Amino acid sequence: MKRFLLLCYLVALTWPLLAQNADQANPDLNLNAAYLPPTDPAVQAKLAQWQDLKFGMLIHWGIYAVPGIVESWSICSEDEDWIPRDSNMRYDEYKRWYWNLNKMFNPQQFDPDQWADAAKKAGMKYVVFTTKHHDGFAMYDTKFSDYSIAKGPFAGNPKADVAKYVFDAFRRQGMMVGAYYSKPDWHSQDYWWDRYATPDRHVNYKIENHPYRWNRYKEFVYNQIDEITSRYGEIDILWLDGGWVRAPKEDIGMDRIAKKARENQPGLIIVDRTVTGKYENYRTPEKMVPDKQLSYPWETCMPLSKDWGYVPGATFKTPREVLNTLVEVVAKGGSLLLGVGPTPQGLIEPVVVERLTTIGEWLRVNGEAIYGSRPLVVSNEGNIWFTQSKDGSERYAIVTVGDNRSVGTTLEWRFNLPAKHSDLIVLSTGEKLKYKLKGGQVSVTLPRGTGADGLPVVLKYN
Repeated sequence: MKRFLLLCYLVALTWPLLAQNADQANPDLNLNAAYLPPTDPAVQAKLAQWQDLKFGMLIHWGIYAVPGIVESWSICSEDEDWIPRDSNMRYDEYKRWYWNLNKMFNPQQFDPDQWADAAKKAGMKYVVFTTKHHDGFAMYDTKFSDYSIAKGPFAGNPKADVAKYVFDAFRRQGMMVGAYYSKPDWHSQDYWWDRYATPDRHVNYKIENHPYRWNRYKEFVYNQIDEITSRYGEIDILWLDGGWVRAPKEDIGMDRIAKKARENQPGLIIVDRTVTGKYENYRTPEKMVPDKQLSYPWETCMPLSKDWGYVPGATFKTPREVLNTLVEVVAKGGSLLLGVGPTPQGLIEPVVVERLTTIGEWLRVNGEAIYGSRPLVVSNEGNIWFTQSKDGSERYAIVTVGDNRSVGTTLEWRFNLPAKHSDLIVLSTGEKLKYKLKGGQVSVTLPRGTGADGLPVVLKYN
């Protein structure tokens, strides 16, 4: 045990220097592929409801929080810059160390109401919680694996069935609830069979040579998703990760899975990430914003720091950076899912709460330009981004502030012009501004000090 604790301590010390966790998912994401809209009216209605929310929280929490390292990926034997690992440990020894982190994960301060309150203060409207990442450690009381939060040292806690309490806490704040689930499971002997080496992220045996084993794995995934979608009240989104698990090579039977999940949750939005087709109800570019508007529902997922989970001493994006990203995403017709990683004790760090609160204060004043909005044909002119109300009666010019924390004194734009005799109002203060319409261009002088807090400035007009 002393050696185990020493290894954990050493990895925790070195990890922040190594962890880059670059965008590993986007190479598999084809934003130009044909989108198949859902045909079920209940799914269509839920998707339209989700598209109005615009801003949500993605929570990565698991055994990787104990040493504060990248989630799951360090046990994947791929030589990638974004998969850091303690180079002094043999791969097989490292995997044993990682698997045994479950023996130390005992988050006695676990407080999902604190998480939900922080999200509410941030102006977030939905949550996606990681019920199981690629390492196979379930954050709920699954009947189909002993590798879960409810079967380790936390088992005796009244909140040991973690996912239940997370979903309940966010529902109490009036939020839409989503369940992240990893299709691959590297802890499962039916995915990474220890008879063979694990050279990469894929199943490590030939399915055609061992069909009984793969069929057993398909049943395992089906059963776990059935558990998640049947036990925990209303689930709005099933967010499936691990897009390399797909037909024809790693066919897990999505038709059967989706049918059962929607029997349990009518209208369920299914997001089979990077797998184009009828079960990718919206697309999820990771750690990036598309360079243009997309004609279908989409969501940028992006962590508040460089990493999805908790890492000691992390550097976090500023409220200005997050809001600038949110404005761009929404002006292009998307939503922003912001990643937050609770500590191994089960709390969101004060510095994170502080940033989220500042973001929420801006949204409480300027939210009508974000929530329920729709894009215009021209998304922006430089750092001026445009949105409109759903019925098109109101328009918004949102000026993002750069590093110099100044929006200047005069703004000019040529598209999305105000109607003749329209008022042009600073949304945060209600002040009406004088402006000129001449030569197909609007010119307006801003009051002194506008944007001095470094956050976006919203002008409202029709």
